[in-house]
Amino acid sequence: MIGDFSLEGYGEAWRFDPGVGEGRFQRAREAWGDWLAGVEVDDRVSEAGSGPVGFASFTFDPESPGSVVAVPAVVVGRRAGRSWITVTGDGGFPLSATRSAPGAGPPDRPRYVGPSHPDWEWMESVARALRLIEAGRLQKVVLARDVEVWSKSPFGVRRLLRRLHHSFPGCFTFLVDGLVGASPELLLKQSGRRVESVALAGTAPRHPDPARDEQLARRLLESEKDLREHDLTARSVERSLREVCARLDRNTEPTLRDLVNLRHLSTRFTGLLSEGLSSFEVVHRLHPTAAVGGVPRQGAMEAIAGLEGIDRGRYAGPVGWFDLAGDAQWAVALRCAQLNQTGARLYAGAGIVAGSLPEEELAETRLKLRTMTNALDLRS
Repeated sequence: MIGDFSLEGYGEAWRFDPGVGEGRFQRAREAWGDWLAGVEVDDRVSEAGSGPVGFASFTFDPESPGSVVAVPAVVVGRRAGRSWITVTGDGGFPLSATRSAPGAGPPDRPRYVGPSHPDWEWMESVARALRLIEAGRLQKVVLARDVEVWSKSPFGVRRLLRRLHHSFPGCFTFLVDGLVGASPELLLKQSGRRVESVALAGTAPRHPDPARDEQLARRLLESEKDLREHDLTARSVERSLREVCARLDRNTEPTLRDLVNLRHLSTRFTGLLSEGLSSFEVVHRLHPTAAVGGVPRQGAMEAIAGLEGIDRGRYAGPVGWFDLAGDAQWAVALRCAQLNQTGARLYAGAGIVAGSLPEEELAETRLKLRTMTNALDLRS
């Protein structure tokens, strides 16, 4: 869901495991094409998100298993007051698609279990990352941390999705195989050959007092450290898009992306793809951007593996949908949680550059984690 557009999938008509390694996006594209070759399509809506639609969520680390590519048995689409239903299979509407999801009973509150590593240990990892930056081995690296919560009853996913969408209407709200969140970062929107991407990096809290909030906004726009962090991220997106675009435009200066509890520096890219490229190929070039990995990319990935001490799973990986016509929307899986029966694991990260302070980066992750802890408390 994003804005007034949503796609809701029920059941499963087809599922594919793209495996691990750098070829996983290509394998997903080929498997999707092979599946489409055996499908008869009757699409009377003929707009983005109608007809056969696939959903996918990839792990952050290409060597980590757990990526998911699937076609729901039923997809309900909505845009600007219009609605449609796509059924894949024998034409019947499965009753299971309309039944209440687990956790539809009385809501409970999330109970704090704790992170995989204590706060002081994560801050020490930040300090180690800063030493790598000072030694010239890295310019930026994003370090993530996780927090586990549990509930007496399963979290109500439909309530949770509605809550996230209403709280963050401009974000990409998603639920794929238990990974649920509201991401502010559009990795790729593709419509025919037209593409759009947004780079976010550099973060500041919001304040309920308008004067103080404006002061925090100005400070972010003038912060040398945050502007440098954002520039590294924007450059990484631009490099990847220039490899696949015949034309590319971008903001000359970063703007502010305002959310409920924080704001980011933002740069928007629009372009025209070279002929014959699918969203899978573009996402493969983009992931991981410096917003979730670092600069240089390979060095940052090695530092993340050595410093984080957690498996990100599908956190910070590409998540999105794609259709028969090649239209697609992908986001970076941020502000999210992996649901597991009556528990959930929440993730948040912070970009480390020269000038970063471990205690301030820890505070930033706590602010980002609050998005999901607040959303999971469905009593309020």
